[in-house]
Amino acid sequence: MDPLGDLLDGVRARTAAFCRAVLEPPWALRIADRAPLAIATPLRGHAWVVPDDGAPTLIRTGDVAIVQGPGAYTVADDPGTRPSLVVHADNRLTTFDGRDVTAEFRLSGNTSALGPRTGTGRAGDSAVVASGTYQVSANVNSRLLSCLPTVLCVPGQDVRSPVMAMLAEEVSRDEPGQQVVLDRLLDLALVATLRAWFARPAADPPGWYRAHGDPLVGPALRLIHDDPARPWTVASLAASAGASRAAFARRFTALVGQPPMTYLTHWRLDLAAEALLHSDDTVGSIARRVGYANGFALTVAFKRVRGTTPRQHRHGAAALG
Repeated sequence: MDPLGDLLDGVRARTAAFCRAVLEPPWALRIADRAPLAIATPLRGHAWVVPDDGAPTLIRTGDVAIVQGPGAYTVADDPGTRPSLVVHADNRLTTFDGRDVTAEFRLSGNTSALGPRTGTGRAGDSAVVASGTYQVSANVNSRLLSCLPTVLCVPGQDVRSPVMAMLAEEVSRDEPGQQVVLDRLLDLALVATLRAWFARPAADPPGWYRAHGDPLVGPALRLIHDDPARPWTVASLAASAGASRAAFARRFTALVGQPPMTYLTHWRLDLAAEALLHSDDTVGSIARRVGYANGFALTVAFKRVRGTTPRQHRHGAAALG
């Protein structure tokens, strides 16, 4: 798999809080659902995404915005409109004084707040905004999220995929299996949007993304991601690419921003960190899976690079949870 594919493999829309909001101006919603990553697209009208610590971003009909959490932000018809409601996890709605009004808005059909998936909008100045959230594998995807702004917007014509139209159609249905379909469409929407973001003329994509298309470094990156446990060396990677060791090492470092063995080490440790959090496997079995001879070797590398041990990493996360 290529690096982008591997990084996105840890991003999943599972039982996603996907909704179709019908909004009558003036409107503003405070988003405080703590989602690590969210996507939004106006199906009609426009919306402003206003982060607490950044400039407002306008998204027009068909545009797609990706917003990094978990910090709160505002979505509104105008950056100056004051929010009237707070959106929490699972699309729970409250007023600013904490009163839960979820059932009130669902049952009344009030279109000034988030409505049911199958809600229909009125003509005129109303906006219809579709949005969904993702679960993010933090250890693996820190290298992806670190190269993205808090809010990015891709014009609709640049997202060369029918997935957004498919989402808009699916969200208006109420059929068996709809949640699974929406989850998978959200996954595709994220991939299509990030591709378009990195491909735009003004883009400054990360080294690992640029290197994917390089005839020398790209194949080596795919080998590392396909089989991280293999005992790779600079010489073996260079040989697989048909280049000398020195020429390969220079080009890899120049494009990716890290020497080959440093990149390999960090990728192995990212995978190990994720496995420690999401499985009950022993440190030794995880070590062998990602390319270390035993648990001791993984512990030494983990401590050197991350400043903690695998067991401390696992127990610390469990304590926070």
